[in-house]
Amino acid sequence: MVVLSSVLGSAARLLGASRVRFWRRTLSKRETGPPLSVQRRCASEASSDHLGSEVARYQHLKKYFIRRLKATYHRFHRIPDYSVVCGRHHVYFIKDDGIYRTDKRGVREPEQVVNLEHVSRGEGKTRAESGERFQWTIQRIRLSPREKHLAATLKRSPSEELRCVVVRLGERNVPLSPPHNVLLELEGVFSFEWATDDVLFYTTLEGLRSSSAFRLDLISHGGSKITSVYEEAQPDVFVEVALSRDRQILTINGNSRTSSQVMLIDVSKSHLEPFVIQPRQLDLLYHVEHWRGRLIILANTGPAGEYQVVQCPVSEPSMASWVSLFAPSPDSVIKDMDVVGDYCVLVTTTAANKLAFSVTSLSDPKETYIIQLPPWACAIETKKPGLAEQGDVLEFLLSSPVHPPTPYALDPGKGLVLSAAGNQTRAKSQDKHITTRLKACSKDGALVPVTLFHAVPVERLSQVPMLVHVYGAYGRDLDMEFCPVKRFLLEQGWALAYCHIRGGGELGLSWHRRGRVEGKQRGVEDLHACLHKLFSVGVSRPSLTALTACSAGAVPVAALCNANPNTVRAVTLQAPFLDVLGTMQKANLPLTLEDRDEWGDPVGDLNHRQIIASYCPLHNVTPQLYPSMLLTAYSGDPRVPLEGVLQYATFVKTALHSHLSRDPNADSKPASNIVLNVQPGGSHAGPEDLVQTLEEEALKVAFLYAELGLDPPPPPRKRNR
Repeated sequence: MVVLSSVLGSAARLLGASRVRFWRRTLSKRETGPPLSVQRRCASEASSDHLGSEVARYQHLKKYFIRRLKATYHRFHRIPDYSVVCGRHHVYFIKDDGIYRTDKRGVREPEQVVNLEHVSRGEGKTRAESGERFQWTIQRIRLSPREKHLAATLKRSPSEELRCVVVRLGERNVPLSPPHNVLLELEGVFSFEWATDDVLFYTTLEGLRSSSAFRLDLISHGGSKITSVYEEAQPDVFVEVALSRDRQILTINGNSRTSSQVMLIDVSKSHLEPFVIQPRQLDLLYHVEHWRGRLIILANTGPAGEYQVVQCPVSEPSMASWVSLFAPSPDSVIKDMDVVGDYCVLVTTTAANKLAFSVTSLSDPKETYIIQLPPWACAIETKKPGLAEQGDVLEFLLSSPVHPPTPYALDPGKGLVLSAAGNQTRAKSQDKHITTRLKACSKDGALVPVTLFHAVPVERLSQVPMLVHVYGAYGRDLDMEFCPVKRFLLEQGWALAYCHIRGGGELGLSWHRRGRVEGKQRGVEDLHACLHKLFSVGVSRPSLTALTACSAGAVPVAALCNANPNTVRAVTLQAPFLDVLGTMQKANLPLTLEDRDEWGDPVGDLNHRQIIASYCPLHNVTPQLYPSMLLTAYSGDPRVPLEGVLQYATFVKTALHSHLSRDPNADSKPASNIVLNVQPGGSHAGPEDLVQTLEEEALKVAFLYAELGLDPPPPPRKRNR
């Protein structure tokens, strides 16, 4: 599927959307990165002993929740995913020590294609010498058209270093002997696709920028040639390569948050020379698919600057030849597009943020119909067809934060959405958890969607704890994929609320535009309105409510705490962006220049400076009783400067102390604890190893239970065999 989020810049100050859900495997297995090679600890400018004491008060509860969360993760380690890659003759899958393949009939024993230990031997000590797991883990796999070669990207933690391994595949059922089948290794590869069996196009990541595209030609007798194909000069443009679903065209996509330029390569031609579809134009965003010699383009040329579908011949690709094919109704927006057989399949959302399919016949555009997806569905993941598959049916997974992924298949020609065979029970079981859609009226009258998950009817939620999630930046939707921790909280009686405030992308491009730069304060007002709505309909109360956010989502949360500190009792923030004003003034930081499209330019625009200063969390801390806060940061995070997190923690502690020293009734009020938990490493998305994830998540849950004054849930009773 076309991924619209890519246009917003993969290096944005946000948690990576492509983070692999390694908990789908067993507790001892994972997919996206080894454990950190250094001991997890608390560290900052303050003394480590002091910070250790901040976390120490939660250690007993943390150990208890590690055991409970471990059991929850284990319950869901066998849910379906699309990490398996189907070739013409073999099926490829990932294990701890590398990539394996087996014949499609499953007759022969699996054989190893890539050995991670061989890859990591050049990095210093071996696994046996260091006593640690492999440093490199598999990210993505791509097979050449006739299954002659395999390319796979690997990631190394905590440095987030990337590498691509190109492997020669033997004939069917001919054993391989790694590492002799490894042809070469490419450093820093971010995206990559095969054009032919011997030609690979790829882009590289340097720091947080992907600006260069290359062509790799594999020559007979083991030789290779690398040619530069494209170099992007603009610092805010992120370059990626992609292959159409029918594998007929390869595109080099140069996207910023305000413009697109796509170069097309017809892989059926021998010369493989790229040409521009439509030159870059300010405020024009577009994405390309292919169908029978025509380009199916998703472009923001629809009403109000929203996405619509247009088409044109491959031979005449420029904007002057674009003809409208489908425009959504005013009460829905397009989130994604795919071409399945002879149909254009769009994922859309309604004004209530519900998912649906819009299916249009490409041979007869008047033939269009809507398919409503289950009301609990909040996230969709589509399967890319294998090399030998026709791809006339769209296979996909539906999930929500508390509903594990369930496989479905869409036959667009018949208008059917079917739950995969053997999963009827799981599909029906999703209904036992209640999904309620609300709308909150913000200060200026805008209606803000709220998604609420709960286990009992709303009228029985007044005394339950509630965890409220928010993001609201970069036009990115709030992450609503399945999370075992959220399922655990729901099963313990919590209500889980997701506030889709302006600045995010839930209601389209205009929803983002209304919440960026001058509109950032609207996101804070939206969050306040969402909380008021939840309390007014009888869901929880401030003393039992906590807010949680990651990265840029920390801005509206912390701004709300400055303006209305009594709205919630506790806050957990991961990799929080808290010093907007200071960061946007430092042009030498990796994301500052491109992020000024989102936050404004306080250096070159006095009005922008005043707006940022009015809501910036760090610069608006004042003596008052703040909610308790758990701030989790990472020492080498390239996206969020650690200095701002440390300063914010110090400012809030000082403000609390100043307030309490002047308040004669301070002893009668609940204490507010500000806990700073700085972890080593450069990952912005947090730990990728399951053991470390359990440590971090268990601390968050322990913090929430302690600060909300909740008794820990009793352990489940053992069933008699």
